[in-house]
Amino acid sequence: MSPVLRRAKKKAADERVVTLIGKPGCHLCDDARAVVEEVCTETGASWEEKDITQDEVLHRAYWEQIPVVLVDGEQHTFWRVDAGRLRRALGA
Repeated sequence: MSPVLRRAKKKAADERVVTLIGKPGCHLCDDARAVVEEVCTETGASWEEKDITQDEVLHRAYWEQIPVVLVDGEQHTFWRVDAGRLRRALGA
């Protein structure tokens, strides 16, 4: 079968990584953190948080969009995190 026609295998929920990019004192980041933590706990996905004030590359890339949520390194959403949409992205 052609590699173009093959579908990539989906990762199991416990192999998925959600990254929350934000900064201290951001109320939207606090809201996003609560949603990310809840959904990752439900689905078994791991999550991490990165602070744009500590990383110049992240700051340049995302400072107008925080909070930003990445799923497996790909941007999923920014500003407001929808729990249902994040669950679907994680295959739950």
